[in-house]
Amino acid sequence: MRGIRYTARVEYDGTDFAGFQVQSGARTVQGELEAGLARLNGGARLRVDGAGRTDAGVHASDQVIAFTYPGRLSAEELGRALDALLPADVTVRALRQVPASFHPRHAARYREYRYTVWNGPRSPLRERFALGVRVPLDTAAMAEAASALVGRHDFTAFGAPVGPSPLRTVHGIRVGRRGSEVTIDVTADAFLRGMVRRIVAVLLEVGRGNLKTESVAQAVEARGPALDGAAAPAKGLSLRRVVLGRRFGAKPWEPGEQDATDNGEHQQR
Repeated sequence: MRGIRYTARVEYDGTDFAGFQVQSGARTVQGELEAGLARLNGGARLRVDGAGRTDAGVHASDQVIAFTYPGRLSAEELGRALDALLPADVTVRALRQVPASFHPRHAARYREYRYTVWNGPRSPLRERFALGVRVPLDTAAMAEAASALVGRHDFTAFGAPVGPSPLRTVHGIRVGRRGSEVTIDVTADAFLRGMVRRIVAVLLEVGRGNLKTESVAQAVEARGPALDGAAAPAKGLSLRRVVLGRRFGAKPWEPGEQDATDNGEHQQR
C-alpha cells in the first residue's frame, strides 16, 4: 500500500478485550484500532502491527503500533482524529512518521512487563488491575528465586513456544514492594506465550513459603510445565514498556534511523 508509515504508543485497559490480535467474533485492541482507521480512510481497513500480542485481559501502558496511512491528514491531525474515534479503554499518543520498512515487532529490542499484586485487605478498586493475595509475601525470597531466570535459557517450563525456539533472554526481574503493593517487573528480548504469568505464579508460591527458592532453577532445568502450567490471572499484568533499539542498553531507536527489521528476534507472546 502506498502511503506514509506511522508509529504510535498505545495504552489500553485489557479487561474487556480478548487480547491485542484480531479474532473473529471477538473484541480486540487491534480490531478497535483498525476500525477507527477505517473510518478515516473511507471505510477501507488499514492493518495495524503491534510490538507484542498481549493475551485476553492483559493491559498495556506503552504498546507500540505501526500502520500505513494513504490519506491526506497530517500526523498531528491523524493522531487527534484516531484518538477521538477510539473507545474509552484505548488511547493513542505520540504519533510520528517512520521508514516504510518499520515493523514494531522487529524494531523492539526489549519489552518490560509489570505484574501487580495487592498484598493487603480486599480492595475492589485496586484489584481491578492487581491480583489480591491475603497471606504475607516474602519478597526477598521471591527476588532470590527470580535471579535463576535471568540470562538466556530454554523457558519451556514457563510458556508455550512461539516460533521455532524456546530460548529467550531475560535481562532482569525486579521484585519490589511499596506498602501493600508488590510489583514484579520482567524485562526480556521476547517472551513465550503466557511466560510472564507463569513465572509470576511460581514466584508467588515462593513468596507464600510453599516453594523453596532453588525450585525455580530446578524447574528451568527440568523443562516440564512448572506448577503443572499454572499461571497468574491476566488482570495483574501490563505491558509497561517497549524499547526500540539495536541492543540492550543501546540508545533507543528514533524515527529516521534504520530500523532493526532483520535482527532475527522471535515474536513476543
